[in-house]
Amino acid sequence: MNQPAQTSQTLKKVLHVGCSTRPIIEPFSTPEWQEVRLDIDPTVSPDIVASMTDLSMIADGEFDAIWSSHNIEHLYAHEVTQALKEFYRVLKNGGGVHLLCPDLQTIAEYVAKGNLEGLLYQSPAGPISPLDTIYGLRSAIRMGNHFMAHRTGFTAYTLANHLKAAGFSEIYSKRTEFDLAASGFKKLEIPAEKAVVKITDKDLNKIMMERDNIEKEPEYSEGLTIPKPGS
Repeated sequence: MNQPAQTSQTLKKVLHVGCSTRPIIEPFSTPEWQEVRLDIDPTVSPDIVASMTDLSMIADGEFDAIWSSHNIEHLYAHEVTQALKEFYRVLKNGGGVHLLCPDLQTIAEYVAKGNLEGLLYQSPAGPISPLDTIYGLRSAIRMGNHFMAHRTGFTAYTLANHLKAAGFSEIYSKRTEFDLAASGFKKLEIPAEKAVVKITDKDLNKIMMERDNIEKEPEYSEGLTIPKPGS
């Protein structure tokens, strides 16, 4: 028997914050999900042009999930909780926000050893130094893309505390080679193991442009989770 086709009313909705021109990662790229792209830069042709600190054009509880990779560090420190509160507001009950950003604890270790402007890793955008991860990609900023400047930073502990301050529960954070991955859920009322699936190291490799992924001990909890379609 053929399965009925999914419509926009039956799909899970994910808000891709700071989408740029990047495709969204699995599992949000699967047929169960409808992606809505949001960016402050109109030149990348997002569905919504907006700052993550003001999502007033989006109704309360509209999204099942939010994915944002390497964006929250572009805010000023005092704007972080404000943006996360907006994420919380537009999520459905049980929905989750899922973030990736530089791990300043690891970067600080490189700087303490004297490596500030040397090679940290290669990316499609070119060589990345510790200085780029702290203040933003210098090559892009030099070309006039000031959206790429970084204005704050996080450790696993401080990012988890920002999520808690914004109202999220069931908070997870994980340190990878150079990045932090963190999730927080909105008033999750069912056991986490029944509502989430784990992001694997393979998924993290895709997120981080296929760099080798060296997992470190988490500082806040035991792993990163994402919402399971249909849960």
